[in-house]
Amino acid sequence: MADVIRPTDDEARRLARGLMETARSAALGVLLEGGQPLVTRVAFGLDLHGHPISLVSDLAQHTQALRQHTACSLLVGEPGIKGDALTHPRLSLLAEADFVPHESPDHDALAKAYLRHQPKAKLYLQFADFGFIRFTVTAAHLNGGFGKAFRLAAADLLPGD
Repeated sequence: MADVIRPTDDEARRLARGLMETARSAALGVLLEGGQPLVTRVAFGLDLHGHPISLVSDLAQHTQALRQHTACSLLVGEPGIKGDALTHPRLSLLAEADFVPHESPDHDALAKAYLRHQPKAKLYLQFADFGFIRFTVTAAHLNGGFGKAFRLAAADLLPGD
């Protein structure tokens, strides 16, 4: 079978970054204890360096799963209101979750960046069970629409490349 993955180019990098910059939520895939997969929706933002972040509750099943197994996947990109959902671009991020404690020197900077993208999350920052996860992307798969598939490296997703 022929490889349908196109060589990564600047247009693919711009599309992938654009999907990340405009995403307000993402589908998060985690592994539960026992290896069962779970997919849930989480709020999504970027830190000041362009790395994905989310604010999550320690009470959530996906948070507990990530504490046990940090490997995860995020899907960003929403289908349009018209047409076939599979023709709209989407980006799958393979990542490792890194929990950022409230007492971390990075916490305030993350909160500032996150609130720019998710201003209503200010309420949740006051709750003791909510904290940030920074996702370290290890690879990405971009489906830019029919016949437009790309593999991207983590560096392809960062601003300034």
